[in-house]
Amino acid sequence: QVYGKKYIDNGARQQMRTAMRLPITVGGALMPDGHKGYGLPIGGVLATENAVIPYGVGMDIGCRMCLSVFDISPNFLRQESYMLKEALKEHTRFGEKSFSHPVSEDPIFDRKEFKEVAFIRKLKDKAYKQLGSSGSGNHFVEFGIVEITEPNNGLGLHTKPYLGLLSHSGSRGFGAQVAQHYTKIAKQQCFLPREAQHLAWLDLDTEAGMEYWIAMNLAGDYASACHHQIHKRLSNVLGRKPIARVENHHNFAWKERLPNGKEVIIHRKGATPAKKGELGVIPGSMTAPGFIVRGKGNPESFNSAAHGAGRAMSRTQARKSFTNSAMRQELKKHRVKLIGGAIDESPFAYKDIHQVMAEQHSLVDVLGKFTPKIVRMH
Repeated sequence: QVYGKKYIDNGARQQMRTAMRLPITVGGALMPDGHKGYGLPIGGVLATENAVIPYGVGMDIGCRMCLSVFDISPNFLRQESYMLKEALKEHTRFGEKSFSHPVSEDPIFDRKEFKEVAFIRKLKDKAYKQLGSSGSGNHFVEFGIVEITEPNNGLGLHTKPYLGLLSHSGSRGFGAQVAQHYTKIAKQQCFLPREAQHLAWLDLDTEAGMEYWIAMNLAGDYASACHHQIHKRLSNVLGRKPIARVENHHNFAWKERLPNGKEVIIHRKGATPAKKGELGVIPGSMTAPGFIVRGKGNPESFNSAAHGAGRAMSRTQARKSFTNSAMRQELKKHRVKLIGGAIDESPFAYKDIHQVMAEQHSLVDVLGKFTPKIVRMH
């Protein structure tokens, strides 16, 4: 099943067709934010039998959205704009930058996997240094307005506006090195035609497959720990604890059962889990709203939905097509303050989030939206 066909480039569809021909494939779907990637396209969902594809998960394992909602009027954004901008500068780090005094303690580093798997053990120091920081590219931390539209939202929130804090990032260098290491092993074991080489898989009953599965799950939990550190620091600045939180991840593989009872491995590369009742956030761009959603559990999409608006053009195309002044004008029009942010992340480089949401009304219900106002990027 392909959702939003008219918005998806041929390259992404061809990549999905290649993935569907693998002998391990049970089924798949393509989300409306789909565009070309490595191996699986971004927005690709692939169910396999007893096998995991490291590049079907992606480089940024467990990349996720995390939204904290505060019982503070959105007027605070205007009244304390300077303070909030300074808080984002002081309490976030992007790309290669890390904090001079990393967090000394986090339960993630007590995990036995850091001792038991030799390759993971080597990555612990880097993971420690980068904890609580964000990647580059499309990763962000931003303050904005949360507006709840569905009274029965399951979050205990009223249909009124709130101050929100939204972050998007993943497992940093830790996840990237796991992806590279186990993709290399998969390619050595799995000989595929050139167009399918990035879809090399590991059987889950092999040592490498089991190791990757352990490393992937740890990387996902590490990504979550990074977000929780960011939100903790910024909550301390606000002097308030959030009254609700929504967190959902993509670039991951899950063991799930199909309606017929068969157990499969479901890869969601740039796709969000949307089981019945499952909450998530689907972001737009730095000037477009994101949506708080609840999954409908549609079996045709393998209980999945889009993970964002999706790129309408590559980073190279965006750099050639747009100017900084045009981007600044767009930000001004939407009253968005931007700290950092490269031209290849221009709002013009993304699909229309409203069109993407319209193409997946059968996959999720919308509970509310998040409108960015103060955005921090690399």
